[in-house]
Amino acid sequence: MRPLWNQLLQLPKVVLHDHLDGAMRVETLIELAARTGHHLPSTDPAELTAWFVQAASSGSLELYMKPYVHTLAVMQTRQALIRAAEEYALDLAAENVVYAETRYAPELHTRLGLSLADVIAAVQEGLAAGSAKAAGAGSPIQVKTLLCGMRDGIHSREIAELAVRFRDSGVVGFDIAGPENGYPPSDHLRAFEHAHRHGLPVTIHAGEAFGLPSIQQAVHACRAQRIGHGTRIIDDIKGADLGDPTRTELGPLASWIRENRIPLELCPTSNLQTGAAASIAEHPITALLDLGFRVTLNTDSRLIAGTSMTREMSLLVDEAGWTLDRLRMVTINAIESAFVSDDERNLILNEMIIPGYAKAEQQ
Repeated sequence: MRPLWNQLLQLPKVVLHDHLDGAMRVETLIELAARTGHHLPSTDPAELTAWFVQAASSGSLELYMKPYVHTLAVMQTRQALIRAAEEYALDLAAENVVYAETRYAPELHTRLGLSLADVIAAVQEGLAAGSAKAAGAGSPIQVKTLLCGMRDGIHSREIAELAVRFRDSGVVGFDIAGPENGYPPSDHLRAFEHAHRHGLPVTIHAGEAFGLPSIQQAVHACRAQRIGHGTRIIDDIKGADLGDPTRTELGPLASWIRENRIPLELCPTSNLQTGAAASIAEHPITALLDLGFRVTLNTDSRLIAGTSMTREMSLLVDEAGWTLDRLRMVTINAIESAFVSDDERNLILNEMIIPGYAKAEQQ
């Protein structure tokens, strides 16, 4: 295992779906909780990490989100947000993530008086500091931001406006997050229309806890350029479990997603925890990739899911038979789906990803 892990650790990586408030260092969480008086299930790092994984492995999205109460409790001040964001960038760079888009909902960080703009500015400051330190240590990384409105909230239009306002400061897109069932993306059309009107890219959580209708609304009614998770698109594909692309039949929505190259931000470990998939071996990511969908590999919430990009790769190699070619494919898919300019995308692809995989092939 160790030689494989070390090889995978060195591979260049791209992550498009990772929640900032689900990716704190456990030691930082314990320290900040002690300062603020917030009670945690444990103050032992190993025990608390295990608690998060167990609590998240609930079989439903709604229960999966409950552990966020602890990270959100301590991410309510400017300094806490700066620190969490700085450490976030450093932790990703340490496993050779060369490009990342982190997402969070600013409205969840205003309990102690920060304005929505204050929250965004603090996160951007922290990400910039972490990225600069990583580059200085020889591990360059770009970290961009996606701002989320909450499906069950009332601030989505305001968040979309702020995403446009901060687009020159590292914000590259807009999303909605939170419970899917009962909160369709079409409830937030005004927010999406504002983003589209200003040329701001959109990704939408869909097809995880709720089925095909949420994906259909996301891409047709709300014009999402990417889908967060989207595992349930497999429900529109007959014969996908046979392992033979020639024996599959795509339904109209699946055909549209594939033909229009809509990226799917799949998160295997998280999808197992929420009940969206039964096992890594049976996860739709392999079938969808082999069928020609634009699949990307992601972590979702690294602390709460107990994972990392290296671990996600390792699981797919060990349990789903993935090869270096498949890992390269999802990495290239991810950078080609990033919400950045073609110049930035091509620079990362040609100077970091392609050479990194070529080096791995020679080892």
